Amino acid sequence: MDHIVYLDARAKELENLENGSKTMIVRGAMGRKLPYGRVHVSDVLYFAENNGDGLIKGKAQIKRVFFSEKLTKNESEKVVAENQSKLRLNSGLLKRFAGKRFLTLVEVEKFENLSHFKFNRSDFGNMDDWLPVENIEKVK
Repeated sequence: MDHIVYLDARAKELENLENGSKTMIVRGAMGRKLPYGRVHVSDVLYFAENNGDGLIKGKAQIKRVFFSEKLTKNESEKVVAENQSKLRLNSGLLKRFAGKRFLTLVEVEKFENLSHFKFNRSDFGNMDDWLPVENIEKVK
């Protein structure tokens, strides 16, 4: 399964994945929201930045996935803190994800820069920051 994942441009998430200092992505919400339960080891993530250019710029393979049970605010903050060396979250992203009831941690490997390409967003009514696309060729 392929997924398109938006990364925070201001936090330089793509750059940190590229240089290897970041190896994990987090998503969190008060309920079970994408990608919770929908990503698996060996799925491929295609990365775009949230800067409005709509370009896929890199990809990586999922090495490990963790889906939390319902967490308290303190438990959630602890999970994020314990993984901060892999997540490399800036203060804005820490505030956004630490404290959420449900966390998805996705460790990636084999990051690869790609020749940038646009993808067709018309099949996605809600523009979330994680889009399961099944096969990237269908939206290229």
